[in-house]
Parts: sequence; structure tokens; C-alpha cells
Amino acid sequence: MTPQSRLAAGTALALLLAPLPVAAQAMDAAEAEALRAQVAALKAQVDRLEARLNNTPPTVSVAVAKTEQAAETTAVSPAKVAQAKPAGDTAINWKGGPVFTRGAASFHVKGRIQYDAGLLMTPASVNDRAKGYGNELRRLRLGGEGQLGGGFGYKLELELSDNVSDLVDTFITYEKGKWLVTLGNHNAFQSLDELIGDTGGSVMERAAFTDAFGFERRLGLSAQYRSGILLAQAGIFSDSADSLTNASDGANGGDENNSYGVDGRIVLAPKFGATQLHFGASAHWRDFQRLSETPQRYRQRAYLHTGNSRFLATPNIPADGESHYGVELAGTRGPLWWAGEGHWLRVSRPGLSDPTFFGGYGEVGYVFTGETRGYKNGILGTVKPARPMGSGGWGALQATVRYDYLNMNDKGIVGGTQNAVIAALVWTPIENLRFNINYGHLDYTNAAILAGTKRDYGVDVVGWRAELDF
Repeated sequence: MTPQSRLAAGTALALLLAPLPVAAQAMDAAEAEALRAQVAALKAQVDRLEARLNNTPPTVSVAVAKTEQAAETTAVSPAKVAQAKPAGDTAINWKGGPVFTRGAASFHVKGRIQYDAGLLMTPASVNDRAKGYGNELRRLRLGGEGQLGGGFGYKLELELSDNVSDLVDTFITYEKGKWLVTLGNHNAFQSLDELIGDTGGSVMERAAFTDAFGFERRLGLSAQYRSGILLAQAGIFSDSADSLTNASDGANGGDENNSYGVDGRIVLAPKFGATQLHFGASAHWRDFQRLSETPQRYRQRAYLHTGNSRFLATPNIPADGESHYGVELAGTRGPLWWAGEGHWLRVSRPGLSDPTFFGGYGEVGYVFTGETRGYKNGILGTVKPARPMGSGGWGALQATVRYDYLNMNDKGIVGGTQNAVIAALVWTPIENLRFNINYGHLDYTNAAILAGTKRDYGVDVVGWRAELDF
């Protein structure tokens, strides 16, 4: 007998066996006939209820008593049945992707897709394959993050980029009160623009100095302290997880890579009414150790990632370490935001003077549809549409103008300079999906790629991107 049948039979039995009024014991024939008709009608109703239950898939689980008799003589409230939840259930929510939660533990499926296309327009005398049209799958990332309970959490992401699989955010965390400790492959607090997510930036690519100076995730142990307007971050790091798993021998081999560094960043983020401000500073020091056996180079593309040619590049520099520091200023007010940074990198050359390179940018942006750009934990975020497509609107539209500067000429090292103006338009039809179009004009001096016999010239770029992030 099915649970539905037991419920119907139990209900019928309770009705049929209910004590009759004493007056019914002395009823006449007519009254007895009327009573039999009522019982028959009740039985017909119970039969119809049983048929409906047998034809309806069960939506809840009902505990069955140990004995058949108890199951058939106990009436269960339908309201209580609907609220019953077996202990240890896994709840499923949605946050761009599915989030599974069971007790204090959780798992959030993460993913990212970026498809880029671009056009690099150079003087005709530039003879380089990077010019013209190019396209690529910029990033394909899969992974997950969540909580383990007891204050412990984790994140694991694997990315396909440049036809190579890389470990990106791959770490374990412990959070208690105002403290967050992270162990694994993660960002070393090097710059506001570097810390903004790949799909959260106001333009397609980060500032030129972040790539030229080699900012990347590295394996390390760090701690963060957050209290009110204050955010303090510090850590000790070795090299990137991919560099350390390199199986080759020699100075660049993973098993012989003993480089290490110390990084720190401090942010003050006061808020005055509708105005959110951001003031930040960071400092970094790195000892190359065995890596000093291989000369260092600092290079940068012509903005677009679709072309691999570096239009700015230093020669090989014998170096045993580097130190660098930066300052940050940003803010939001309603649909308006602004941001700017300056960063100085000093390369340590044994027996020679140390060159110092500089990069920086300044930008201003506006959301035409009225939303405010997100800001959390010392990082600018994305624009979440107030009226997404499918819900009575057409999403969010934002525009940005950025000036991007890089100078890698100092102490006899000639790596070139860049002065760039970049304009970007981003449409976010629904949360987690964006379409990005950029135009940039870049002026070079001492470019690494000749334009005929000239090293000073300008190039223009147009870039498109479609990106999904969850």
C-alpha cells in the first residue's frame, strides 16, 4: 500500500469508527437509511481522494509508523506534512551559478568566459604580424568556492588562457571576526587595478604598468584586517603556482625556484553621504634568489591582448631583486566614479645603478542608466542593472575615459614610453553578462618595434569583448 493509500484509508477508518451519538442507537428505519446514505457518500469522497493521491507524484516525504495499524489509524495534517524537512537536507540557491549549502558548508560553482576580437592599426611602415585583425578566447575559467565550517573556506579555479592551463585563485581561508587568513595562490595586493576582477574592470585590459611590471598571483600566506574604514593587507609570497610546478631544470625550474617577496597594502575607505572614497598605498619587495641567474625583461603589448607583439620592451637586465610601491585614489557618487594610480618599480642591479620605471592611469566613468558602480573590501566592482532585460528594462550602460601612461627609460635602460587615451562603452543587459567595446590611441617613443626607421609613432586600437561571469 502506498503512503497516499494509507493516508486515505486511515482517514476513512477514523470516520467510520467514530462513536455514534447515543440517540442513534434507538433510531427508526428511516433514520438508519439516511445514516447509511451519509456513510456511502463519505466513502465515495474517500475513494475519490485516494484516486487523486495515487495519480499525483509525491512532493514531500512522510514518516511511516513502525506498524501497519498505527499508520492506518493516525491522521496526518497536510499543512505539517508540507513543512516537514528531513535533517541534513542540502539547500540549493542561485547566485549567477548554483550554490549548494548543507549546514555550515557550501559550494558555489564558478565560471568565466571571455571572447575578444580586436583591430590594431599601425603606420604602414610597421612590419609586424600583430597588426590588423585578431580574435581569441581570452579566458575560460571553471572552479568553485565556498565554506567548510568552523571559519574555514576555500576557492579553486583553473583557467585556459593563451592555450595554456593555469591555476588562478587556488587557496584555503580562515576567517574570524575582523581577520582573514589566506594560504595558497592568490593576488599579492599589488594594485587597485590589478585586484579588480577580470570581468569587473571599466575597460577591457588593465593599466599598462600592471603587465609590464609582472603583477600576478603567487603562492603565499597572507592576512587581512578589516575594521570600519580601514583595510590592512600583508603577506609573504614565493612565485606563481605554475612557475613552481615547472619540471625543467635550471634557474627557471620549479624545484630550483627559491625566490620570495613581502607585500603589503593599506586602504582607507570613508563614506560621506552618497560619496564613497578610497585612499590606498602599497609596498613590495622581492628577492630573485636563484632566478637572478636569468636576466629580467619588462614588456607590454599595444593594449589589446589579441596581439602578442610587445611594442614596449626593455633589454635583458641582470638583476637580483626588485622593489616597488604605489598610491591609489578612487571614489563613487551615484552613477559617477573615478580612479587613479601611480606605481614605481626599482630594479636592483648588482654593481650598477638601479633604474626606476613608472606607470599610472587616471579615469572617470558614468552609468547612463543611473546605477552605482559597486565597491567592497577596497576594490571597485561591477554595475548591477536595476532594470535588466526580461524584467521591464534593457540593462545598464556605462562609459569610461582613461589616460594610461608608462615610462621604462632610466639609468641607461631604454624600454620606451607610452601615452594612451582609451574610451570604453559597456552594456550589461543582465547581471553576470557584459558586452564591451573599446577604442584607444597610443603614442610611443623609443618603441621596441620599428616603423621603418622611426621609433616614435602612434597606433590605434579597437576592441570588442563578450563576457559571462558567474
